[in-house]
Amino acid sequence: MKRTLAALLALALSSTAAFAEDIAVLTPYLSSVTTNEMVETYKSEAASKGWSINVVDTRGDFQQLASRVEDVTNAGVKAIVLVSVDPNQIVDQVEAASAKGIPVIVLDGAVAKGVTVNITTDNFALGTILSDYLFKAMGDKGNIVKFFHSAHPGVRQRELALDKALAAHPDIKVIAEHYVQVPGPIDNARQAMETFLRQHGSQINGVWAAWDEPAIGALLAIQSDAADSKVLIAGIDGNPQALDLIRQCTNLVATVRQDFPAIARTAVSETAAALEGKKPEKPEIFVEAKVVDRASLGVTCN
Repeated sequence: MKRTLAALLALALSSTAAFAEDIAVLTPYLSSVTTNEMVETYKSEAASKGWSINVVDTRGDFQQLASRVEDVTNAGVKAIVLVSVDPNQIVDQVEAASAKGIPVIVLDGAVAKGVTVNITTDNFALGTILSDYLFKAMGDKGNIVKFFHSAHPGVRQRELALDKALAAHPDIKVIAEHYVQVPGPIDNARQAMETFLRQHGSQINGVWAAWDEPAIGALLAIQSDAADSKVLIAGIDGNPQALDLIRQCTNLVATVRQDFPAIARTAVSETAAALEGKKPEKPEIFVEAKVVDRASLGVTCN
């Protein structure tokens, strides 16, 4: 019996729906340039596979994040993707999802119970590269200001790398430090740096920023100060605003660029494998990073 055009169309639509996957992407930091870059890349790559993506941003609220993970688990999503999250902070929810057979893929996070795989950069290596670069630029002596955010597992590893670097460079001292509030890291770091400039002035020789937004905030504070500051600032991530400021020969002299699109693309591949019932070769996959400074950008400053 010949099928009508309507019947064939209905069959095609039902077949397409059968292949569609509901993926929940959750983060507390969508306002972050780099987190947003990973989410947007993941969405773009996932779209080519015909997946249905639902993005949830809890705006720094981890209690709400835990609740929303429970919601999508109970809704029966095919996979959960956590971006810039320490899954150990919501381990009960992650384990509950895993127990229901839902893969939990983490980008720029950490390994934890229930996590299928974490795709990130070696954050201890990032912290080491940043510290070594800044210390060398300072002539291996002087005082630095430290901007950090230990709630993020990757940032915490960078701090530990700084501690190790400081032990090997006794002439570098942390003269002040600030736990950066998120959301709003640029403005929060700017306000803190303004205070540090009033307190310590010319005693500050460098700024160690665990990621680029605090580095930018520190720069804004320095630029608003009347003094002709020689403070050297370096950060991590390589977001576009930071790169522009390096090109402009500001006090921001370098950043350690993470390949966030590669992290997201790898995460899509790992999600696809997990949906097919395949296990990752290892629980954590590292993507390489590199220093971006005036020299690598081809900029000569007076």
